[in-house]
Amino acid sequence: MHFEQFYLGCLAHASYMLASEGEAVVVDPQRDVDIYMKSAEEQGVRIRHIFETHLHADFVSGHKELAARTGAKIYIGPNGGATVSHVEVRDGFEVRVGKVTIKVLETPGHTPESVCLVITDEKRPAQPWAVLTGDTLFVGDVGRPDLSKAFTPTVLAGMLYDSLHKKLLTLPDDVIVYPGHGAGSLCGKNLGSARSSSIRTERLTNYALQIKSKEEFVQELTSNLPPRPEYFPQDAQINRVGAPALSELPNLKPISAAKLKTLLAKGATALDVRPMDDFASGHIPGSIAIPLTGEFASWSGIVLGLSSRPVLIADSDERLAEARVRLARIGLDDVQGFLQGGVKAWTEAGFELAETPQANVHSISRRVQAGQSKLLDVRRRTEWEAGHVEGAHWRALDDFKAALPELNRNEDIAVYCRGGYRSLIACSLLQRAGFKKVINVTGGFLAWEKADLPREAEKPAAA
Repeated sequence: MHFEQFYLGCLAHASYMLASEGEAVVVDPQRDVDIYMKSAEEQGVRIRHIFETHLHADFVSGHKELAARTGAKIYIGPNGGATVSHVEVRDGFEVRVGKVTIKVLETPGHTPESVCLVITDEKRPAQPWAVLTGDTLFVGDVGRPDLSKAFTPTVLAGMLYDSLHKKLLTLPDDVIVYPGHGAGSLCGKNLGSARSSSIRTERLTNYALQIKSKEEFVQELTSNLPPRPEYFPQDAQINRVGAPALSELPNLKPISAAKLKTLLAKGATALDVRPMDDFASGHIPGSIAIPLTGEFASWSGIVLGLSSRPVLIADSDERLAEARVRLARIGLDDVQGFLQGGVKAWTEAGFELAETPQANVHSISRRVQAGQSKLLDVRRRTEWEAGHVEGAHWRALDDFKAALPELNRNEDIAVYCRGGYRSLIACSLLQRAGFKKVINVTGGFLAWEKADLPREAEKPAAA
């Protein structure tokens, strides 16, 4: 048997391919499916089956394109309302691929249609070898229960408890657990960074599996949930019907500096994907910084939304192409174009650049103590409540799209997050909205803690 995990760090997403005797199965494919085609060619196998553990909300699946290119069947669990051509699978459904058997477990809870896939190899038939758990069971966590329109979070959390205790935890301890996401995903509260685990390890260490009472489990799972991005329901709907192939997307159109200036005056969105320091030292006024490093796709969806139609600003053709694919992975397909010639073309056209001042934590601490700057924390609530800088105001970056912080736009505002990535995004949004002076705190709260500067853990002074 050939088994391969494909991990997409930008979305903290794991997909899988397993093959035996010339046939292959792909599970939870990402939108750009060439990686599976290439692997199948290298292994000398044909992709015959495509399983979705559920209708994903945090990314757009490539199941429709992969099926069209290979002739494979798509398998999806019940109660999801999928209209893409597929086979509905329920408890006990099996697919045999060479010497490998894939058995479906219905495990509703994260979503109504969630399933897990139990893998048994003929070479060791006494017990299953592994289970692909999708977003039902993660390393150190379980799936969030608030992504359905048809069921309340309380109902789904109850379903999830039953799915875990009556299905997954009845598997032998040695069965390997391969989840659908890792650390950084918003599909759970606090996912671990390991790419796999075991039933035994999760039984002993996963906080959610330590809760014996169903009532306590439901209470825990429905409280302090991470923010649910606006684009999640949109991605789930795209996956119900199947996304168009990436090759069907229109080519990016070049846009001159003069044209971009006109578009910006009319309220268009310019998305600068260059490295953080490059943006800080000089960028087009009104542009939004979301560097390609870090969780670019997720933050683009959260901050911009799928209907934003951005104009991309990059420093190379390679970065433009990468940004286009990453945006498409979350369903942000309608990109207006790109700034031809990049930032250099803007200055050559006689237009000025803006800067985003940056400062280290020692400098910012002195400014705050002297009353020269106010602090704004843009981390998520759980991060804030675990500890924050003394006297800081708080508004999570996730909430900027709904409303910006209510702070004086003429005052100096120093913005921090955990390490500096989210705070730069926040600074660009504040500058775009007319805040006169914002400063990005390099190193973020991690550097503040390391420097042992004043901090506290209290309820937020909302901004």
